[in-house]
Amino acid sequence: MKNITRDNLTDAVKNSFANIDDERLRHLVNRLAHHLHAFATETQLTHEEWREGIGFLHRAAEISSPSRSEFTLLSDVLGLSSLVDLLAARPGATEGSVLGPFHTRGSPWMDNGANLIRDNPGEAVLIRGRVTDIHGQPLPEASIDFWQNADNGMYWQMDDSQPQDNLRCQIKVQADGCFELATIRPRPYLVPTDGPVGELLRISHRDAWRPAHYHVIVEAPGYRSLITEVFDAADPWLDKDAVFGVRASLVCDFQSESDTATAARLGLPPQYLAIDLPIRLARGD
Repeated sequence: MKNITRDNLTDAVKNSFANIDDERLRHLVNRLAHHLHAFATETQLTHEEWREGIGFLHRAAEISSPSRSEFTLLSDVLGLSSLVDLLAARPGATEGSVLGPFHTRGSPWMDNGANLIRDNPGEAVLIRGRVTDIHGQPLPEASIDFWQNADNGMYWQMDDSQPQDNLRCQIKVQADGCFELATIRPRPYLVPTDGPVGELLRISHRDAWRPAHYHVIVEAPGYRSLITEVFDAADPWLDKDAVFGVRASLVCDFQSESDTATAARLGLPPQYLAIDLPIRLARGD
């Protein structure tokens, strides 16, 4: 077009993407351009503000690494990650929650009943559960990707004193869908504030705390993958999660137990905490 004006620019940009072959991608790019232009128009975005926004994205890229995604953290604190989780919810299935910036694929595979405690200080916890479909039928081919922070509140990517892949693993469930895992109680922690997302939180006078939680990804052939978190009911930050990830159904009570046979089998101390974690997966679309 030779005569681009304020009135025809948005349509010209959207039309320029009209030949994207994938229908869904074409729709997404079209709506992105539409709403991005609407944002700039509604706010009367200035050159200085536009440059600052581009600079923010540059700083996010510079601080990101294979083990830390500042863009994921930005999505989290803006509530976008949580909104996508809520949009993906299916009736009867376990609710999803945010992936977070510290997930890395390729955690070590361990046998069901793995003990992750090793040299980690903290309260010993038994996590036990069962993976089923929404009707309660076991999914024997399900797998679980698990990760959490240490007793000092840090993930291994944040703390040079921790070995790589500390307090994380992948396990296969048993034939009846059941699984067990020995670990420690998670701790609340501050999301990273040394990057541009931290700048955004500070100028917003927002808390950067996340309540204590475990992360899990549960997958089974033919079923929708579940990315979710499990929260400690005793945590003081449940109502002020910096990334809006808490769901009432994902909050668990840690109960004290002292079953001698279970403790011996899983390498737990005589007195330990336990939570029950039933997981229900919905059929894939």
